[in-house]
Amino acid sequence: MAENGGNEDDSRKAMQDLVLKSWNVSMRRKHGAVLIENIDIANLSVILDVLSNGEQIALPAEFKLGLNSYLSDLSYTPVRSLAEIIAFNSDHPIEERLKEFGQLIFLVAENTTGIGAPERSAIQELNKLSANGLEKLMKELKLDAIVTPNDSAASALAIGGMPGITVPAGYGKLGVPFGICFGGLKGYEPRLIEMSYAFEQATRVRKTPTFTP
Repeated sequence: MAENGGNEDDSRKAMQDLVLKSWNVSMRRKHGAVLIENIDIANLSVILDVLSNGEQIALPAEFKLGLNSYLSDLSYTPVRSLAEIIAFNSDHPIEERLKEFGQLIFLVAENTTGIGAPERSAIQELNKLSANGLEKLMKELKLDAIVTPNDSAASALAIGGMPGITVPAGYGKLGVPFGICFGGLKGYEPRLIEMSYAFEQATRVRKTPTFTP
């Protein structure tokens, strides 16, 4: 997991480590889980480097195609395409907080023209990284899931189209929440739901949000 500077980040990191360690012991003693700590995913540095691994080439094109397909199948929706979403946001800049967040990702995706040679090459490279990385590791070690703080495994899961579930795990010194992610291979959704639910029931750390914008 990448670490950032700052007291709150340091506090959250310490709290995350404590929660994971406590859960490790709790699950082994109470729920019969077998945990393997500090596993290494091959080529992780490349997987996380979105500027050179092809993710920024494949993602915008796939996002546009997938979103347009999803919207077109809805029985009712005020927007039917990414282009219409962009137009809606532009027509409602205050409500959609465009000044704060913009919509650069939407605009980049809308500018793509489908899956061409560059996108196919990028997707092939990402599939190779996934097959030789997390997928290979899980199969070799016969893992039911991987467990990481927050979204640390998001990229490793996403490039292979693998599922992940994040649930509340604790709070930092200033009350900022952090989560724990259960990830696995394609088709592992049922067991991930069971594990994340078991974790929530065993820890009971979730608090009703009190923040109001």
